[in-house]
Amino acid sequence: MILTTTPTIEGRTIVEYKGVIFGEVIVGVNFLKDFAAGIRDLIGGRSNTYEQELVEARRTAMEELRARAVAIGADAVVGIDIDYEVLGQGGSMLMVTASGTAVKLGY
Repeated sequence: MILTTTPTIEGRTIVEYKGVIFGEVIVGVNFLKDFAAGIRDLIGGRSNTYEQELVEARRTAMEELRARAVAIGADAVVGIDIDYEVLGQGGSMLMVTASGTAVKLGY
């Protein structure tokens, strides 16, 4: 499965557009992680806690996108865009959405 942000795949021809597909994930940050990040915010520096949550949420959204493409018989997903949104009371939830166009490829 080819996953790309580009609208085409070099050397390959798109022969069928299967449709726009999405992979979404919403994750909550627990109290201890939030507390540790708050301390980091006060003293400065990077928050490894939130960075790891973001990396995992993005990976999960991309995997869901790939699985949905496979389920509809696509060979690739082109034009992928990843969006982030903070949700919930006090911004305690992170939503990551990956979207793109599922396609069949020729040679």
